[in-house]
Amino acid sequence: MKGRYYEEFYVGQLIPHALRHTITQDDNEAFSIFTHNLSPLHLDAEFMKTSEFGRPIVNSCLTLSLMVGISVADTTMGTAVANLGWDEVRFPAPVFPDDTLHFETEVIHLRDSRSRPTAGIVTLLHRGFNQRDEMIASCKRFALMKKRPADQDAPDPRLQPD
Repeated sequence: MKGRYYEEFYVGQLIPHALRHTITQDDNEAFSIFTHNLSPLHLDAEFMKTSEFGRPIVNSCLTLSLMVGISVADTTMGTAVANLGWDEVRFPAPVFPDDTLHFETEVIHLRDSRSRPTAGIVTLLHRGFNQRDEMIASCKRFALMKKRPADQDAPDPRLQPD
């Protein structure tokens, strides 16, 4: 698996990610404990029985990490210089243990780097869905991407299957 060079992205490109992940309560607890987020929202089933959700909800930082992480193999693996940041992170619906999540990425903006002639900035819109295809998360990610080395021919990315 390898990521894409800057020239292999185009605005409007939709990249579905084949990898899915079913989140367990063990995943949720381990992530929450590891990151020192000890909120009963994620860890206390008895407490959550009286909440509007009726059961623990998955730590949103875990959801964000999966959404970005699963996208890496299809987008930035080995071709990213750096992750420049995230914006507009949203969680429109809760994620529960035993939900199976899948993700897609849309390329929404491209520009050459002003300071690095061998790189460009790609703005990616990641979206996550549960097993009922309800959107559970989205975010914009800004990635500084390597341009294709001069000695390699660049295929037209619109002619390549995603």
